[in-house]
Amino acid sequence: MLRRDLEQEVVGKRIKDIVVRPGTNAMKIIPKHGRRREFQDMLAGAKIEKVERIGKRLLLDLDNAHVLIINLGHSGRVVKTSASQTILPHTHIVANFTIGGQLRIIDPRLTSEVRITSDVEPETLRKELRDFDIDPLEDHFTWNSFSAILESKDTGLKDILEDESFIVGLGHLYSDEILWQAGLRFDRSSRHLSSQDVRRLYRALMELLQDVVKARGTSWGDDAFVDLLGNPGQFQLELKVWEQEGEACRRCRSTIVREPWGDAFTYLCAQCQS
Repeated sequence: MLRRDLEQEVVGKRIKDIVVRPGTNAMKIIPKHGRRREFQDMLAGAKIEKVERIGKRLLLDLDNAHVLIINLGHSGRVVKTSASQTILPHTHIVANFTIGGQLRIIDPRLTSEVRITSDVEPETLRKELRDFDIDPLEDHFTWNSFSAILESKDTGLKDILEDESFIVGLGHLYSDEILWQAGLRFDRSSRHLSSQDVRRLYRALMELLQDVVKARGTSWGDDAFVDLLGNPGQFQLELKVWEQEGEACRRCRSTIVREPWGDAFTYLCAQCQS
C-alpha cells in the first residue's frame, strides 16, 4: 500500500534537501550513519526514480546510484505533507522536494531504521534484504507449495504465521483473524493439517490480506497505521476476533475468548476453531 502510494506521489520528484531533526532520537533511526551531514549530503539533489518493497522495507532508488532503505518497524510512519503543515512530535527526518511538499518519517518508539546504500549490485542488495520465505502480497505461491512448507515444520499455527523468517508482515492481529477465518486453533500443529485444513488456511491468508489492502490498512491501538497522506485505514471495522473478547462470534454466536500465548494473548472462538 505504501509502496503504491509512494510510486504515485514521489517518483520523479527531486529532493531539495534533507533535515535530520535536532536531538539524539533522530540519530537513533539512522544508526549506520554517524553524522547528520553525511546522511543529508547523500540525498540532497537526488531524484527518486523507483520505489520497491522487500518485506517490511521500502527501497527508494535514486538517480545518484544510492538507495534509501526505510524499515518502519512496529511504530514508524512515513507521510507526505505540505511544508506548511505542523511538524508532529517524534518527526525525525524531513525531506523537502524542489517542487514543494515534504516526506516525513515519524516514529514515537524508535523502532524504525533508515539507511542509504551505494556501490551495491541491485541483485546482491535484494538477496541480502530478502530474509524470509514468503511475501504473500508479492510472491506467487500455490497452496501446494504452502502445504509442503507447513508439513516440513512442527509448529503451532500462530507461531508459524508470526515467524517472519517464514512469512512476512502478519503479526498478532492478522494471524488471529486468519485463523478465525480458516476455523483453526492457534495451537494446532502445522505438520498435522489435512489438505482441506491447508486449503482453508491458504484461502483465509490470501483473502484477508486482499481485504486489508482494499480497506487501506488497519488503524488500531497506539501508533496506529496511517497511509502516506495521513489517512487511517478502515479494516479495524471488520475485525472478527482481535480484542473482541466477550463478543459473539459472527459465525456461530459463541463467545470470543482470550487465551495466553507465550508472553502475550490470542483471540479466538473456541467453538468453531478446532
